[in-house]
Amino acid sequence: MPGEMQDWDLRVSGLIDHAARAHGAREIVTRWADGSQSRTSWAGVRHDALRMVQALRRIDVYPGERVATLAMNHGRHLAAWFGATGAGCVLHTLNPRLFDAQLAWIVNHAEDAVLIYDAAFRPIVERILPSCPTIRRTICFDSRAWGPDFEDWLAAEDGEAHWTAGCEQAPCMLCYTSGTTGDPKGVLYSHRSQVLHTLAMIAPSALDLAPRSVVLPVVPMFHANNWGLPWACAASGAKMVWSQTNEAEALCGLMHREAVTHVAGVPAVWFAMFEHLDRTGTALPPIRQALSGGSAVPRSVVERLMHAGVRVAQAWGMTETSPIATVAYEPAGWDDMSFDEQVTCKSSQGRPLYGVEVRVVGLDGTGVPLPHDGISAGALQVRGPWTVKRYFRAEDDAVDSDQWFDTGDVATIAPDGTLYLTDRTKDLIKSGGEWISSVELENAAVGHPEVSEAAAIGVAHPRWDERPLLVAVRKQGSALGAEDLRNYLAGKVARWWLPDAIEFVGSLPHTGSGKLDKKALRLLFADYTLPV
Repeated sequence: MPGEMQDWDLRVSGLIDHAARAHGAREIVTRWADGSQSRTSWAGVRHDALRMVQALRRIDVYPGERVATLAMNHGRHLAAWFGATGAGCVLHTLNPRLFDAQLAWIVNHAEDAVLIYDAAFRPIVERILPSCPTIRRTICFDSRAWGPDFEDWLAAEDGEAHWTAGCEQAPCMLCYTSGTTGDPKGVLYSHRSQVLHTLAMIAPSALDLAPRSVVLPVVPMFHANNWGLPWACAASGAKMVWSQTNEAEALCGLMHREAVTHVAGVPAVWFAMFEHLDRTGTALPPIRQALSGGSAVPRSVVERLMHAGVRVAQAWGMTETSPIATVAYEPAGWDDMSFDEQVTCKSSQGRPLYGVEVRVVGLDGTGVPLPHDGISAGALQVRGPWTVKRYFRAEDDAVDSDQWFDTGDVATIAPDGTLYLTDRTKDLIKSGGEWISSVELENAAVGHPEVSEAAAIGVAHPRWDERPLLVAVRKQGSALGAEDLRNYLAGKVARWWLPDAIEFVGSLPHTGSGKLDKKALRLLFADYTLPV
């Protein structure tokens, strides 16, 4: 016997409808690359999205077709998120940091019909377009240099339209992994998965979003579903602040001017911000919450933010989990913890949100679950209603018969469910039959006041199989020596974890999503010989 409640499909268009009805005047602010600013509102975003629905119908783009964007963070891009999905199309965010060949491959695999791009990426568009026959129309978000821009395209429409109807299981968005091994893989989100993910994100134990919140997502809109923030801010009625560029000075100024309360970015964002603050003597903006993810956040970053009174919400997830799966929220005994204990708690990857299950299994490939004792390290697996089941256009499921998805991470899980990532399975350093966590070694290194970034990789050793090589970037003006850094690490990690060599470089390679590119780093040091 079914329940006797109204039957409504969960679709992301309902999020913008709610935002416009209940919080229509709440601002959406954009700082453009030239330093100018523009303002709209949730009501304005909805109006533009409905005009985009009309514009897509006018050029014969149909439900289910892919509408691609190649753009940074701004209000017009936000309108395109709701416009494409509201037309029943699939929003496909492209990563401009990928190589041309990867981008062309992704566009062709997705069979994108429309491409909307930032003027800064026009050279990329010109290079890949001849190899992308499915694209029927290109539109520039922010320049009329090549014909009508996004605003001109919408100008002919009045917004008197309706969202395309459909079921909640219909696809709404497509994101591809960065493809560091093999071809990129597409993750096709459903309307239902995104709405459920949104409801979990806005909870007090997660991001604690409310109409009074002012949110600046530094994480790019093309990366991992922008951490779901456009959907979550619409649901909560929060003010959104966008920046088309990510320079630390511009971001800090924007945070001060707009009274930003919530900032979301990968650890590299906080490294750059702290460097700017230290160099200029500028005060930390009066933010209340710092959401960080993408890679493990060093303890030194957590300590500095918490000393400033900022609530740190480290999160773990991936493109395949929409992306947020766990958040380091405050446990029941938070008020009884010492500051160091609180920092340790916040330096973890947190505990699963409702709707997510995690476990670790043996690294021997048997798939035997390991105990949640905070000691047993294994391959991390996840499942839940916003976790991928099958990659886009793949023949086989990406999960096992019980729907467990293998994340590629190595982790331990404490008895209370707290998740601690130790490494990626491919980045662990195996020395003398024992594992060394490159992540923990890196996080210890960036705790040194003169180190801005560090990466650890395994280098072949005749006796121990592999030994760690630490590659570090000094802060500007530093003359830090290898032995000084090694002595510093001696009090932070196990003695046998200490790197056999330390090399200083001007910068480290990163993937298209901003993470350390260990594959590229291994190639750079492929012929490296450890000192005897």
